[in-house]
Amino acid sequence: MRNLLAVALVGLAVATAEEQDYPDGSKGVCRNVRWSGGDSIDWPCAVTEQLYKSSNKFIGKNMLSTRTAVYDDTAFLAFPRLKSGIPFTLAKVSLRSKGCEASITPFPCWSLQEEGNCAALQSVVDVFLDSYGILWALDTGIVDSLDCPVRRCSPKVVAINARTGKVVKTIDLSPLTTDRSRLQYVVADYAENGHVFIYVSDAASRAVLVFDVTSGRGYRVILPKAVTSGAARLDVLSLALIRRPDGTSCLLFTYFSGSNLFSIKTTYLQSGQANGKVNDLGPKKGKVVFLGTDNGSAIFFRREGESDIYRWDLLDCPTKENILKVYKGKKCELPTHVVPDYNRSRMRVLESNFPDFFQGTVGCGANHALNIF
Repeated sequence: MRNLLAVALVGLAVATAEEQDYPDGSKGVCRNVRWSGGDSIDWPCAVTEQLYKSSNKFIGKNMLSTRTAVYDDTAFLAFPRLKSGIPFTLAKVSLRSKGCEASITPFPCWSLQEEGNCAALQSVVDVFLDSYGILWALDTGIVDSLDCPVRRCSPKVVAINARTGKVVKTIDLSPLTTDRSRLQYVVADYAENGHVFIYVSDAASRAVLVFDVTSGRGYRVILPKAVTSGAARLDVLSLALIRRPDGTSCLLFTYFSGSNLFSIKTTYLQSGQANGKVNDLGPKKGKVVFLGTDNGSAIFFRREGESDIYRWDLLDCPTKENILKVYKGKKCELPTHVVPDYNRSRMRVLESNFPDFFQGTVGCGANHALNIF
C-alpha cells in the first residue's frame, strides 16, 4: 500500500487546482476550511466552556495550529502549547463541516489533553500520518515555551489509530535526549522486514533520533558538522522522507539557516550504520521553509517571508529546473504545512498569520485556513 500511494502521488501537484474542481460543499467536502484562534471549539457543554474560561485554561488568542495531517475526510491539527490557556494540543476537524465552518474537537478525547498528566499529551509540535492510517504525534513535554518554558513530562511519540482514535503505542524518547534537546519533527517509516521506524529531529544536538518501534530499540545519529555550514545558530532542523518508485527511500534534512540540503538512505538509519553515509545535495538557493512532501519524490517549500508554495521534484538530480510554483499564497498568511489529501488526489495546505501571533498582534486570535490545491 505504501508504494502504491507513493507512486500515485509523485506528480500530484504540478499545477494549481482549477476553481471548478472541489468547490466548497461539492459532494459535502470543503475545499477551504477557516477558523480564528479558538472560536470554533466543539465544547462538550456550556458549563465546561465556562470553567475553562473562568480559570484561564482557555485563552483563544493563544491557540495556534502549525501542523496537520489528513485521513479520509478528517484533518488532524497540532496546537503546540506555546503559551498558557490552550485546553488541548491535538485536535481534529471535519472536511465535511456544514457551510465549511470549522468545528474543532480534541483528538482522540478530552482526557488525553490534561496538562501535567504524563499519561496525556502535553505539547504536540508535529504530526505524521503513515500509509496504514496511524497518526504519529511528537510531544515535547514542554509547555508555555514562548513565555516561561516548563517541562511537564518526558518527550514522547504517541501513535494513534486515525480511524478509531485508539492509542496503539507510546514511545518514551527521554533515553535518547539530553537537557538541551529541542525536538521538532517526526517521520514514520517501514523497513523491508516490516519493522516500523520513527525519525525525530533534535535541532539543538545536531542529531536525528532513530527508534525501531517493532523491536523497542533506539539510538541517536549525530549529523556531521557540515550540516551546520552557513547556519548562524542551530535553529530549525527540518526532515522530509522521500520515496522512490522502486520502493527505496531517503531522509532529507537541513537547518533553516544552513546553506545546503543533505540526505541519507533510510536503510543506513535502520541498520544503525549511518556514520559517513550522509550525502550533500548542494545549496538550497537561499533560506527556504520545507512544508511537506507528496509521499513520493517531491517536497514542497516556500521562501523565507513569502507565501507562495513551490514543488521540487528530487527523483532526478536536484536542479532549479525541477522547481515549479504550484500555489499562490494569501497576502497576510504564511503556509506552515502541506500534506496529501488522498481522497481528492490533491494537496492540503495549512496557513495562518503566525508572524502576528508571535508579535502579539492577532487581536482575538490567529486566522487559520486549511485549503486544497
